[in-house]
Order: sequence, then structure tokens, then C-alpha cells
Amino acid sequence: MTPRIAIIDTNTLAAIGLRQMLQSVMPVMTVDTFSSFDEFQSAEPDLYFHYFVSATVVLEHNAWFAAHSRKTIVLTTQHTPVTSYHAIHIDLPEPKLVRQLLAIAQQGHSGGRNLPATPSSLHSPLSPREVEVLSLIVQGFINKEIAERLHIALATVVTHRKNIMEKLGLKSVSALTIYAVMHGYVDINSI
Repeated sequence: MTPRIAIIDTNTLAAIGLRQMLQSVMPVMTVDTFSSFDEFQSAEPDLYFHYFVSATVVLEHNAWFAAHSRKTIVLTTQHTPVTSYHAIHIDLPEPKLVRQLLAIAQQGHSGGRNLPATPSSLHSPLSPREVEVLSLIVQGFINKEIAERLHIALATVVTHRKNIMEKLGLKSVSALTIYAVMHGYVDINSI
């Protein structure tokens, strides 16, 4: 059975966007969205590995989420910490939001701890050189700097970059960052 993550948020657009991000972070997971707590409750909540929940829903059903605080991640617009829960501040630019997701994943699941086993078919299709290029891309180096660091031609970097995105099916540096951190190619603190 495929592990599952639940998103409970009345904002459909936000839930869909977060689902896309989470599916790129953890491709072995199925991500389901719910527009209300009642809808979520009818879907057997104990089957879910984590709950990403709007702060409003958590406040309305605090007793239930407090009992499941290890699985609950609060989606908040507040800059102040949310006690008893992990939280993600959602009103940030995409790179910072991605960094928050990755930081939470690294804190709770460093080295894959507490995560379901990854099927062997999902192991990296990248060559060692592509992994080097990927690591430098997500650390913020531009193509010319990557070429200089790896002592390869600029055109070769561009080719590697194109191949990486095609092999992984990813279209943005944020998605590449998620992939690189989640697969241990780069530490969140180095980006």
C-alpha cells in the first residue's frame, strides 16, 4: 500500500499547490486534499502518514490534532511559532517555502528515518557527473561557475542541466532543490 499524506485546507488553490510541491518532495507518497475536517474524518485519517492542515482547521479541532501532533504540520500565515506542532509559514516566496518543507523533512526524517522504504525503481537515474552538476545548481551557482568548478565546457553544463531536468521530470530550480535535498545530494544548510 502506498503511504499517504493529507492536506486539509478550505483554500483549494493553496491545497493543490502544496500537493504539487509535496509530490515532488516525496514521489512515493500519495497526497490527498480535503476541503473540510469532516471530509478528512470520513477518509480514515489514521491511514495518513502526515497531515498538512490550515491553522484555522487546527484551531477548530485542536483536541483531535493535539492527539496527533507528531503527524500534524500547521500551515500558517503567522511569523510566530506554533506551539506543540511543526509549522510552515505559507506567505513566503517559493524558495523559502521549499526550504521550510525541506527543513521539516530533514528534522523529522533525516537520512530517511521514519519514512517508508523507497522502491528501487525510484532510485536516482542520474550519472555521477549529473549529480555534481545538480548539487552546484541547487547551491546557486550559474552555468559558467559550474563549468569553471568542474573544469568542463559551458555547453556541457547546459547539456547536463537539460538531461537532469528531463530524467527527473522537473522544471524548476525549486523542484531540483527538493529532489537534491531529499535524496541526500546536498545538505539543506548549504543552500
